[in-house]
Amino acid sequence: MRVRKVVETLPSYTAGASRPGAIKLSSNENPLGPSPLALKALQDTAATIHRYPDGACRALKEKLAELHGLSPDWYVIGNGSDEVMLFIAGAFVDRGASVVTGEHTFSEYTFATRVFEGEVRYAPMQEGRFQLEEILARIDASTRVVFICNPNNPTGTYLSHEELTSFLEKVPGDVLVVVDEAYREYVEARDFPETVELLKDHPNLMVLRTFSKVYGLAGLRVGYGVAHPQVIRYVGRLKPPFNVNLLGQAAALAALDDEAFVERSRAITREGKAFLYGELSRLGLFYYPSEANFVCFRVEGSSQEAFRALMERGVIIRPLDSFGLPGWMRVTVGTHEHNTAFIAALEDYLRTRRT
Repeated sequence: MRVRKVVETLPSYTAGASRPGAIKLSSNENPLGPSPLALKALQDTAATIHRYPDGACRALKEKLAELHGLSPDWYVIGNGSDEVMLFIAGAFVDRGASVVTGEHTFSEYTFATRVFEGEVRYAPMQEGRFQLEEILARIDASTRVVFICNPNNPTGTYLSHEELTSFLEKVPGDVLVVVDEAYREYVEARDFPETVELLKDHPNLMVLRTFSKVYGLAGLRVGYGVAHPQVIRYVGRLKPPFNVNLLGQAAALAALDDEAFVERSRAITREGKAFLYGELSRLGLFYYPSEANFVCFRVEGSSQEAFRALMERGVIIRPLDSFGLPGWMRVTVGTHEHNTAFIAALEDYLRTRRT
């Protein structure tokens, strides 16, 4: 068999750790579970799974367009927003092309770029934040795409409206700027950009969103990109006919109407972050204030050591070595019971380490 050379260089996906009975706070999932309206839609749709789904995801596109004041041709729907990242790379990246992103951010940007043999350029970050001037300095004639995660995974930091709009004015028009807003629904900062509203003035801008986080549909894999119709036409050529299954489409469509569930999810996250901030401060650990549903903090010693110690105590969180942040960890905001169990495990580990 003649495998593409790049395939030999791609690392295999390593699944996250699991332990029976452990509290899992490592993947930024919604601790409340899925949207109740989405669950009802699943029950109502289950009897029709012998049929193929709508390959164009028309109903979901129409609903999103109604919410955003756009038309359906501004959308592409993916099997999770990470599939849309592959569509983007497939449409714009090839050998000799470069992509620019931050040094401590979501790894899928790198993976998608490398699949299509592009070069990834990493801009340094400060205090967990994207440094937009550093990104601009790395853009040249070979650059096709810039990926920005806002709020950023894993740090929870964000770029303001003023910062993003100023940046967009400076980026060459033939470079696609992709703003990944997977955690947008959790944001409370008043100066956070309404990025979808910027699309009509910036035809080289694309926004990614997901149903995996606040809507609680991570297991169904539904995400989307919204951009100028010409961008969508290019990206859409990479999309398989039935990439989003029937149940996923039905659940996502229903979840968009579940405003009460979204607000409950935001409230439990708000309360949980306040609790975690106070407890991490009490334990003498530095953290970044977060606009997402997780908190990034610096642990004493090795993050891998802390990860193993916490798992032994029944709590799984994420060490951030793979993000280029050794000594840092990310914990998902859970229910109050989850959060208190995490703090108890962390305090016990620190007590053992400090004595």
